Amino acid sequence: MKITFASNYFNHHQLPFCEALAACGGVDFLFVEQMAMDEERRAMGWADDLRKPPFVVRLSQENREEIRERILESDVFLIGGDGFDDLIDRRLRIGRPVVRISERIYREGQWKAVSPRGLLHKHRQYVRYKSMPYYLLCAGAYAASDFALIGAFPGKMYKWGYFPVLRTYPGGLPQAKLRADGAESAPGIDGPIRLCFAARMIPLKHPEYALYLAARIRERAAKDPCGRGILLDMIGGGELEENMRAKAAADALADIVTFHGAKTPEEVRDIMETADIFLFPSNHLEGWGTVINEAMNSGCAVIAGAAAGAAPFLIRQGENGLLFRNEDKEDMAGKALQLIEDSARIRTMGRAAYRTILSSWNAQEAAERFYDFCRCVTTGGTFDAPQEGPLSPAEVIRPFVRPQ
Repeated sequence: MKITFASNYFNHHQLPFCEALAACGGVDFLFVEQMAMDEERRAMGWADDLRKPPFVVRLSQENREEIRERILESDVFLIGGDGFDDLIDRRLRIGRPVVRISERIYREGQWKAVSPRGLLHKHRQYVRYKSMPYYLLCAGAYAASDFALIGAFPGKMYKWGYFPVLRTYPGGLPQAKLRADGAESAPGIDGPIRLCFAARMIPLKHPEYALYLAARIRERAAKDPCGRGILLDMIGGGELEENMRAKAAADALADIVTFHGAKTPEEVRDIMETADIFLFPSNHLEGWGTVINEAMNSGCAVIAGAAAGAAPFLIRQGENGLLFRNEDKEDMAGKALQLIEDSARIRTMGRAAYRTILSSWNAQEAAERFYDFCRCVTTGGTFDAPQEGPLSPAEVIRPFVRPQ
């Protein structure tokens, strides 16, 4: 089976899925990157010289016609981002499947769907193909709602996401969260409770929420001599970094907050493995949020804003993490303070989070499911969609879900 995947550029988040798909028996796989990585991503440690497997090619003037021919003749064309609209049209009109990966198209508000010019563009790009073999992989919980609003991809929307490197731990948790005898350590008893924030420090990521929580915990500890001690790791650079450093100093948090600056993806994972609770306060402008995958894989109890794309797909409220209301720092703090008082629950959630990634939300599982999906849509078979995880049906979830 010949599968071609085209996207803007190849990065470390795509590597595990692509390698797993390429390794499926009988698959002739090619990844087409359409541009060089932008400077902002390189500054974040997303190296443009990432080890690229032989199946990755950069689109150029010299190979353009060869790649276009490859896309046309592929059994399945997987597209992330823009481009190749004419080839998508030609494929669909002769019954050759196209699968699109997309985050939200109305991230800033579904009111934009009323724009006549915008609707015309979306009709040309998506809606007119609704009876053709055009499928949507929703990279975020609210993407299905956006596309349903315009009548695109009816009955053909599936859950998807990003699948970073999977780390496995024989004890079910990283060694840093286990005692020497292999038993679970107890956060706040065997040592301070470790909190972690990892993201670019920009407004939509709300790094100030992590500092607000640290101040609230310190305030509580001052009133209760038996209160749990904490340490907070702040990872990432960005426009708000200096402001956050100044705020931590002004709030007398310097002894419990460590600013690490920008780190490579591997370094971020190493720090996550020492964390008990991972804070992800991003708002509705966060299309996915791969650090949630990585933190759950690291056995962290994740507290995440419910409006971020990955959160409702990955987190089951109260079981493997906690969701708080969009941009409601008091709701976040309330849930975090309750969790901190129950060290056993922190570990229970962390183990459940790890199992969620290990059992379904990982590159190998996604690749195997996608290969089965491709086999079905190219042979006229019926795809038996799983009940949860990648390629399970994407229900229409109204944006800004407000969990209790």
